[in-house]
Amino acid sequence: MVDALSEGLAYLGMCSILLAFVLETRGRLHSKASPYLMLMAVGSGLLAVRAYLIAEWAFLILEIVWCGAALAALVVNRKGPSAGRSEASS
Repeated sequence: MVDALSEGLAYLGMCSILLAFVLETRGRLHSKASPYLMLMAVGSGLLAVRAYLIAEWAFLILEIVWCGAALAALVVNRKGPSAGRSEASS
């Protein structure tokens, strides 16, 4: 049962990340747009769970960092587009 669940999570996560990538490379989404970041965060989060379940520690760390980066970018987006720029120009 865990194997089927784990594999299902892997496929959902993979599809989410690949969808974001395909839409971005086709010019349908920007890599800093919230829908893109959500797809990446969800996909990498699911893959992190899969990595934990199958004890793939290097992959787990990669996916946690990837998910964290996407979530951090989403937080910056919610604060407004000028939030990051005003700090950079100081």
